[in-house]
Amino acid sequence: MDKEKFISIIKDNQQLIYKICCTYCNNKEHRKDLEQEILVQLWKSLSRFDGRAKISTWIYQVALNTAFLFYRNESKHKGKMVSFDDSILSLADNDTEPELEDNIAMLYKFIRNLDELDKALMILYLDNNKYRDIANILGITETNVATKISRIKSKLREFFNNNQSN
Repeated sequence: MDKEKFISIIKDNQQLIYKICCTYCNNKEHRKDLEQEILVQLWKSLSRFDGRAKISTWIYQVALNTAFLFYRNESKHKGKMVSFDDSILSLADNDTEPELEDNIAMLYKFIRNLDELDKALMILYLDNNKYRDIANILGITETNVATKISRIKSKLREFFNNNQSN
């Protein structure tokens, strides 16, 4: 594939890559390192993309796998793995209602405490991906996706109930 086509694909999917980098890195330099590693892996593996899935689904898979590997060694990267730092919250529309902003902040706080797989699952779910696509990206069954999402939703309801009563 030529360079221009690759750049076009990346530009079309830059928000997806940005979300993953922000989810797994709270430090700007580490986000840049992860972003660069994701781009390298996408470039290296692009020749293996067979078109059976959407390009965005394939990019999610490569980007998430790269993020998982990038932070596999927790002791080496202790304190660097977080989900959705304050900068991502600033992406929210400034005209939103204060209660909605509070709920979004609570959602990100909840996501921050999930394990690697569940963070990825939530990113994909919140981006309205189909269970089949999520299963393919994460390498788990659709039933497992549905079960995990159901459990996360239950924990989320409990989290919101506990935090709104305080």
